[in-house]
Amino acid sequence: MRIAIIDESAARASVIQEGLAAVADCELFVVTERRGLVARIGEIAPDIVLMDLGNPSRDVLEEYFAVSRAVARPIAMFVDESDDESIAASIEAGVSAYVVDGLAAHRIRPLLDLAVRRFNAFSRLQTDLADARGRLAERETIDKAKRILMNTRGLPEHEAYAEMRNHAMQSGKRIADIAEAVVTAQSLLGGTR
Repeated sequence: MRIAIIDESAARASVIQEGLAAVADCELFVVTERRGLVARIGEIAPDIVLMDLGNPSRDVLEEYFAVSRAVARPIAMFVDESDDESIAASIEAGVSAYVVDGLAAHRIRPLLDLAVRRFNAFSRLQTDLADARGRLAERETIDKAKRILMNTRGLPEHEAYAEMRNHAMQSGKRIADIAEAVVTAQSLLGGTR
């Protein structure tokens, strides 16, 4: 497991390193420079990112949120104090765990596990949402293709669907692909959609 520790303070970063000492098969990368941070994280390609920000200004916080938006990895962010706006912004930016006043070596491993689990749960939700949107778009295309066949060939709805289904089975394609071809052909021929 590759873990990037982002902290401008080497002393604070050592607390995180101490907390990860017992983690087997763990490769740690400490990044103390803010300049070029997104590129550096890209080079490291970590599995997890741990950020200790201490008491950051709004600008610094926003800079680190930009990193979390750019990196599709579990991120745990440690701050000394916070407010509702910063917490909301961290969630919006995709931070998996936003820990206020909680930097202690014995807490690092459980927080790391929490960040990974929350990230994985959120990723599953995003995948499920994308799948549902894809199925809805396919359903809309199939309905549009049925209307085209009904209008152009005078078929009832069930026959229009059956014709697309039969063509899909004969050609070894999905019915959504056949429907997309019908819609595309109709638009190329200048017909109504």
